[in-house]
Amino acid sequence: MIEPHAPAPPGSPPSWGGPCGPEAPARLPVRPAVGRFLVLAGVFVCAACGLVYELELVALASYLIGDSVTQASVVLSVMVFAMGLGSLAAKRLRGLAAAGFGALEAALALVGGSSAMLLYAVFAWTGGWGGLWADGPRILLVAFSLAIGVLIGAEVPLLMELIQRVRRQDPGGAVADLFAADYVGALVGGLAFPFVLLPFLGQLTGALLTGTVNAVVGAALVLGLFRRDLTRRARWLLLTANAVVLALLATATVLADDFERAARHAVYGQDVRVAVRTDVQEVVLTGDTDGRPLDLFLDGRLRVRGSDERRYHEALVHPAMSGPHARVLILGGGDGLAAREVLRHPGTDRVDLLEADPGLARLARHDPGLSALNEHALGDARVHLLTGDAFHRLRSTPSATYDVVISDLPDPGLTASTKLYSQEFYGLLRRVLAPDGRLAVHAGPVAARPRAFWTVDATLRAAGLPATAYRVAARHPGSAPGTDRAAADLRAPRGWGFLLAARTAPAPRLDPAAPHPHTLTPDALARDARAAARTRIAGLPPSTLPHPRY
Repeated sequence: MIEPHAPAPPGSPPSWGGPCGPEAPARLPVRPAVGRFLVLAGVFVCAACGLVYELELVALASYLIGDSVTQASVVLSVMVFAMGLGSLAAKRLRGLAAAGFGALEAALALVGGSSAMLLYAVFAWTGGWGGLWADGPRILLVAFSLAIGVLIGAEVPLLMELIQRVRRQDPGGAVADLFAADYVGALVGGLAFPFVLLPFLGQLTGALLTGTVNAVVGAALVLGLFRRDLTRRARWLLLTANAVVLALLATATVLADDFERAARHAVYGQDVRVAVRTDVQEVVLTGDTDGRPLDLFLDGRLRVRGSDERRYHEALVHPAMSGPHARVLILGGGDGLAAREVLRHPGTDRVDLLEADPGLARLARHDPGLSALNEHALGDARVHLLTGDAFHRLRSTPSATYDVVISDLPDPGLTASTKLYSQEFYGLLRRVLAPDGRLAVHAGPVAARPRAFWTVDATLRAAGLPATAYRVAARHPGSAPGTDRAAADLRAPRGWGFLLAARTAPAPRLDPAAPHPHTLTPDALARDARAAARTRIAGLPPSTLPHPRY
C-alpha cells in the first residue's frame, strides 16, 4: 500500500526547520540506539491508534447506519485508498520530517479522536430531517475515512526519514523494522478496541482517549527526541497546537456523558427511562410513564412498540402452538413477550429461551415496565434462559427435542441476523424439531421487502421445511422489529410477515384449547395468509452461509 522512501538525495536544500541538512545525523539527546528504539515505540503507538480509529468508524457506522458488511467495506476501502494518497503527499514533506510528523500527529489526534462524537452528533440531530440531510452520516463517514486515511498514510514516509536520521542503515532493514513495529501496534490496537476500549469506555470516550494518547506520543517523540531539528518558532507552534488539541479532547471527554444523554434524547425523545450497554448491545427503554406506552430499542433499532407489540407476538406464536407444544424453543425473544404468549397455552411443560444477550433478559425480568408488559414470563419456573451462540447450542441439542420453535429474531436484512436465516441454520432447526413439530419465523415485512421475505421461504424449503406465509398489519407505522431508528417512523414498514414451516407445509390456525388471542381471529389469519401468498416471488435461490442473499 505504502512504498518505503529512501532519504532525500545528497544536495537537497536543508529544510528541517533547523540548521542541520537532511544528510547530517540528528543531534539527539540520547544515544542512537535509544533514539531508534523510541522512534519504533512511537510507530507502535501510532499504528495502534490508527487502527482504533478505523475500527471505531466501522463499529459506529454499523450501529448508526446498519449493514455492518457494507459499512466495513466502505470504511476500509476508502481508508486504504486515502493512505495511498497520504503516502504520495508526504514525499513533499520529507525535508521537514520532524516538524511534519509532529503536525501530522496533532491533526490525526484531533480528527480521529473527535470522529465518533461528530458522527453521532450528525446522526442524532440531523438524521430525521429527510432530504439530503438523511445521508449526512454516510457522507461524514466517507469524509472521516478519507481524512484519517490520508493522515495515517503520510506517517510511514516521514517516520522512515526520522529513523534514518537517527542511525543510517540499509533501506531494506529500516523498512523491516518500521513495518514490524507498525504491524505489532496494529495488532494491539485491534485487540484493545473490542476487549478494553469498547466495553469499559464506550465508543465516544474510547475514541477521545485514543486521540489523547496519539497527540501525547507524537508531540513527545518530536519535541523530546528531534527538538534540535526544529527552530524555536516551530517548537512553540507545535507545542501550542498539541496543547489546543489536548484541551479540546479533554473538554470533549468531560462532556461526553452529557453529550450522549442529549444525543439520546434527540434520537429517542425526552422520555428515555433506561439506557444501558450490555456486553452485546445498547438497550434503551422509553415511555411507560404518564400513560405512555413502553418502547424498546436495541442498538438504535425499534424492537418493541408497547402499543402494538401484542399484534406481532400473537401472530408469531399462536399459529405455531396449534399442535403438540409441550417443549418449546424461542430464538431471541429476550424481552419475554414471545414467552408470555407461549405460556398462555395449556400443556406447555418447558420453554427454552435462547437469547444472545443475557443483559436484555435480566432487564426483562427486573425492569418494572418491561416485566409488567411480559407479565413476568421470565420468572415462570417453566422458562429456562439459555445463552451463547445459537449454532453451537443447536449442534449439541439432541434430535427431536422440541415440538415448537419460535424464531423471534430481527429483520433478515440486518447483517447480524443473516446467518440465523441461512439454509444451514434451518437444517439444524429441522433436526431438533419433533417429526410433527412446527417452526414460526419472523421474516420481515412482506410488502416493503418482498424479495427478502420470499428468500426466507426459499431457504426454509431448501432445508426441508416447506412453509406457509401470512402477514399482519400494524396499527402504527414504525412498529416493525428491525426499524432503523425512531426518526424513521414515517418510512417504516406498516406490518409484519411470518412463515409457518414444518416437514409438511402447515395451514395457519389457532389452538381451540388456548385462550383466544386479543388481536387475532381464525378468519383474519386465513385472509392474511391469502394476502401474503399473492405477493409470492418464485424461483429465488436460498441463502447460505457462504452466499447470503438478504
